[in-house]
Amino acid sequence: MRRLLCALATAGLVAMPVHPAFAQSPSQLYQVQAIVTGTGEANRRIGFRDCFAQELVKVSGDQKVLAAPGIAPMLERAGSFISEFRYHDRLEGIPIHDEQGTHDRPQDLTCVYRPETIDGLLRSLGRKPWLENRPRLGVFLAVRDARRSFVLASDGTESPYMAESFQAATVPLAMSIALPDESQLAGAALDIGIVRYGDMRRLDALAKTIGADAALAGSIVWSDADLGWVADWRVAHGGKTYRWQVRGVSFDEAFRNAIRGAAEILSGNGDPSQ
Repeated sequence: MRRLLCALATAGLVAMPVHPAFAQSPSQLYQVQAIVTGTGEANRRIGFRDCFAQELVKVSGDQKVLAAPGIAPMLERAGSFISEFRYHDRLEGIPIHDEQGTHDRPQDLTCVYRPETIDGLLRSLGRKPWLENRPRLGVFLAVRDARRSFVLASDGTESPYMAESFQAATVPLAMSIALPDESQLAGAALDIGIVRYGDMRRLDALAKTIGADAALAGSIVWSDADLGWVADWRVAHGGKTYRWQVRGVSFDEAFRNAIRGAAEILSGNGDPSQ
């Protein structure tokens, strides 16, 4: 650990301010968005179900809440739990085509809920709202595809879309992440082996130097056999290191799986591998 801190100091990392834990407001926690086709009643009901399912996971931090006994009748009544909703035309400013009416245009459907409604429903399902400040995660990700291997950096040129995708994956859970830049990776001598197999205490220490509260370490490897990426994740919490995996997915879904799993652990809802 002393050698690590010396390396970080040499790279100028230790002097970086540590950001406070990410504080979410009720307006963030108790509203969600789904994409629907048009504003008709049938698609609205589908959107209401989608939004309600998202909302239960978002507020609880527990991805397994959607498998809880009693969830099915709630989903059937999803629209009744909404305080207000609104649409935004995703093609706003683009003229309607000859064969297309407004009922065909994609819409962002935003659903807003009252905290007491969602909190009560969660308790009836044996869950509780996760209202504490949500830790910012320092992401250390090793990537291997058919041509190359690298550690993902915020300013790296290997795959900028991955960095953008990981940031986008945090939104449904009201989480936030920090990625190291290339100079920070070099200064800490952080290579693929350390990211994949290194001591989580070392990675947690490094996470704090890049403005995060805890480390999320992982690797994604392209697999022809699985027709997608194989992703392995690690988070240390409460004196225990949790590990989980997802196979045969896009990297967008791999990153969503990482954030959902981390939220499940940090919210006190258990082990994402089980």
